[in-house]
Amino acid sequence: MLDTPTPVKAGLFETDKKSAIDAISQAQFIAFAPYIFQASVLLRDRKILAVVEAARKEGLTIEEVAEKVNMPHYAVRVLLEAGLGIGLVYRKEGRYMLSKTGHFFLNDPMTRVNTDFMRDVCYDGAQDLSKSLDEGKPHGLRHLGNWETIYQGLSILPEPAKESWFNFDHYYSDNAFPEALPLVFAHKPARIMDIGANTGKFTLACLDYDSNVEVGLVDLQVQLNVAKKNIEDAGYGNRVQYHERNMLDANTELPKGYNIIWMSQFLDCFADNEIVSILEKCHRALDQDGLVFVNETFWDRQRFEASAFSLQMTSLYFTTMANGNSQMYDSEVFMKLIDKAGFEVVKQNDNIGLSHTILQLRKK
Repeated sequence: MLDTPTPVKAGLFETDKKSAIDAISQAQFIAFAPYIFQASVLLRDRKILAVVEAARKEGLTIEEVAEKVNMPHYAVRVLLEAGLGIGLVYRKEGRYMLSKTGHFFLNDPMTRVNTDFMRDVCYDGAQDLSKSLDEGKPHGLRHLGNWETIYQGLSILPEPAKESWFNFDHYYSDNAFPEALPLVFAHKPARIMDIGANTGKFTLACLDYDSNVEVGLVDLQVQLNVAKKNIEDAGYGNRVQYHERNMLDANTELPKGYNIIWMSQFLDCFADNEIVSILEKCHRALDQDGLVFVNETFWDRQRFEASAFSLQMTSLYFTTMANGNSQMYDSEVFMKLIDKAGFEVVKQNDNIGLSHTILQLRKK
């Protein structure tokens, strides 16, 4: 097996780099975090940031903003003043202008996807973090529906949570597909198994990439129903098999006869021992020369601290909303699980898409 990799950026989270002044400022940010989030979202959604941006360096007064967004003067005043402290806007001679942070909060697609996901999927459930940690169950999920895990309800989540969840999931995974497909098809597979197929996006990408390949989708039936419709609508139904499986069922085994197993942002949905169990099922299903491709976002393999931070915070979504016991993993932890399941890493590609690592595994 490959040696456990070192982080992409040496020294990530290894020192306390802030001055005392910066540290106390960040402590206040944490203390007021709920209002920081709510005010920022309102500044965006009520078009306040947009009209300030349109004014460019001339800026706008509170009165001018209030007139343009049709809101009371008081409401605009408290939101813009909050925006000053948050850093979304700055003020000069009574006129408000958009800051660099405000520009990215308003216009950056990744930031919008993350913000909507936090607001629509995670925010209400975050209050149940303590109980979720104590019991290993996603107690925050009660705010969305009555399921044991969020995966049982993905296709029937209430709006806007459903749209925000899928936008979040697809934004990150889909960006990795163009770079992932050549890696997978370099092995000329005749049959690929897509475990955790979700809505079938990777399957569709494979079917479009190679006119001969067949793909078997493995997921819960509620997800397979959605994927099947998407695939049949695209005219690819003749090269696809559907395998309903609950991967947490100890009696579940995977179908055999596939050259490659693909799992994208799937294993992070499970606890350590569950990951080992799933990989062991893959081990039994594959021939000796078969390969497993794992597409994951490891927080310690990121180039930038902000990316690692986003993944660390996303782990708390798994705690409160998804299943109560999984996370975005540290690659050192993950590599030990791969080894325990009887696989070795034969190739590792970092910096795939936005923040992914693709691991190629074979039987030891």
